[in-house]
Amino acid sequence: MLNRKQLQRYSRQIMLPQIGEAGQEKLGGARVLIVGLGGLGSPAALYLAAAGIGELHLVDGDRVEISNLQRQVLYKTNHRDKDKAQVAAQQLTAANPEIRIHAHCVMADEAWLSTLLSQQSFDLVLDCTDNLNIRHTINRVCRERKVPVVMASVRGFSGQLVSFDFRTNSSPCYACLFPPAAEQSDLPEAENCSTVGVIGPALGMMGSAQALEAIKLIVGLPVSSLNKLQLFEAATLEWRALALPANSTCPICR
Repeated sequence: MLNRKQLQRYSRQIMLPQIGEAGQEKLGGARVLIVGLGGLGSPAALYLAAAGIGELHLVDGDRVEISNLQRQVLYKTNHRDKDKAQVAAQQLTAANPEIRIHAHCVMADEAWLSTLLSQQSFDLVLDCTDNLNIRHTINRVCRERKVPVVMASVRGFSGQLVSFDFRTNSSPCYACLFPPAAEQSDLPEAENCSTVGVIGPALGMMGSAQALEAIKLIVGLPVSSLNKLQLFEAATLEWRALALPANSTCPICR
């Protein structure tokens, strides 16, 4: 049952018929893992903490740099050279001291993620990384552990959003969309924020969209990016969606 303070804090969500007290209780009982605390992870984590997600695990092995501040809204100038995960945990705790927040100052790899997901039960993983290899790793581990995942990316003015519910065996996966062989290509790895640039508000849009889809999934509402690649063009403010069928030749889920 929600206490008086929670009823006050989350009142604007609770009054929504799609959420209500039952939905707020589901959010309060949820455990979410966020991998990457940069331009996507910052807004996603802020909105999930504010929404009352009961337990957040924050994963990032980087430290704050001055060049991050144009788009990574969790951090301030005085946070320079500090661990992102620790700073993020402090900022989110200040925003909502009622939730539990765990900082993991590590660069996640397959072994680390597999161990964490085998030791603890998560309702959802948010992939907020900007690296193709770790994105495929998150896809493999989440599918193996049957944990839903919401993924996003932004390059320049263009954003992508897609979700997979691996609790069902029929779900396609990220490798159906982008085959793992692409990990060996020089092009995707070269195109990231440090090489081609990125507009900050586009990251805010996509990170906020990740948080929205996470909330919807947890409370049982339809998830618009589920098995659909949602494409956003910040230059024109246009969205379009592409259905993502399962790939019968996918080496990960077939």
